[in-house]
Amino acid sequence: MKRNIFINSLIGIASLSASAWSKTTHLATEIGKVFKAKAGEGRKHGHIQLKGVNANVLDLKISGSDTNGGLAIFEQTSLSQGSGTPLHVHPAQDEVFYVIEGSYEFLVGKERFSLTVGDSIFLPRLVPHAWTQASAKGKMLVTLQPAGKLENFFVQMAALDHEPSQEEVARIFEENEMKVVGPPLKL
Repeated sequence: MKRNIFINSLIGIASLSASAWSKTTHLATEIGKVFKAKAGEGRKHGHIQLKGVNANVLDLKISGSDTNGGLAIFEQTSLSQGSGTPLHVHPAQDEVFYVIEGSYEFLVGKERFSLTVGDSIFLPRLVPHAWTQASAKGKMLVTLQPAGKLENFFVQMAALDHEPSQEEVARIFEENEMKVVGPPLKL
């Protein structure tokens, strides 16, 4: 009797492992091939030069389309000392910022944080946040999980042929699954 229980247990474990392997293989096939994102380059859109929020340059390193919407990663070169984002919310994305160069101020909920080279900060979804570039130059790696529509937001802002009003910026935020809830963070 114990032998039958043991054999049935092995069969159960083997079938679970086969099922898990099948799902992993399927996911890898859906996502695609390995790629390299070169230093100083944006993979899909070249350098994305923002308007309206700040004049920073974003290089897309990993697109949501690369990960089946799982995550997106951007390298942001900050050229706008004293500027950043308005206070806003992502209802469905968490964000992680990692400072590569320079310094930044973040407001997350009601807490203020100063970040310098090597620091990172996690911004949970549904929590209002804003950041401002404190140094003359800066660079951050920005990760969103899941990817959401931030990539589209950056492309849309860069394509504008004018400096948008605050109302237009808020509308573009809304179109891309974000909501402006307050003014930019002042130093």
